[in-house]
Amino acid sequence: MPYRFPVSAALLAAALTACQPATQHTPVADAGANPIARGEYLVRTAGCNDCHTAGYIESQGEMDTAQWLTGSPMGYHGPWGTTYASNLRLRLQEMDEAQWLEYSAHLRTRPIMPDFSLRAMTAEDRRAIYRFVRSLGPAGVAAPAALPPGQTPPAPYFGLVLPPEAPTGPAAAAVPAN
Repeated sequence: MPYRFPVSAALLAAALTACQPATQHTPVADAGANPIARGEYLVRTAGCNDCHTAGYIESQGEMDTAQWLTGSPMGYHGPWGTTYASNLRLRLQEMDEAQWLEYSAHLRTRPIMPDFSLRAMTAEDRRAIYRFVRSLGPAGVAAPAALPPGQTPPAPYFGLVLPPEAPTGPAAAAVPAN
């Protein structure tokens, strides 16, 4: 009788474990020996596909990696002009790993690219992204060229409207506060 409880507890634990739903495979954050898996994880979680993969947001991220990072015809239009998310699979074919590491460490782009996020990554993370993107191979066509301020882009584009600048100096003192 003294062994009945431990055996029953073990059977209960095994039964409960078997009843758990299957988990969907997601690349792990620490891929260690597999920088390509780490790169896929970073691309997925850093939001690279949100802009650099046409239709990714609309599909709620359910898109074959064969379509990832091929750029988008969607323009982002604002006071800086119009920016298009580049085809990273073609862009990274133009660079070796050392060039990418240097380029991405000092990247300064036009809005809406969060270049500060890429610059904040470690060299190992940026290397993993490079290796993942290169593993996909070249695909797609180059994104449209950026347009200067004052030029209306063809559709599709997001129009980003900024609030007017607040007056400064003596004119600001004459404006009554609400």
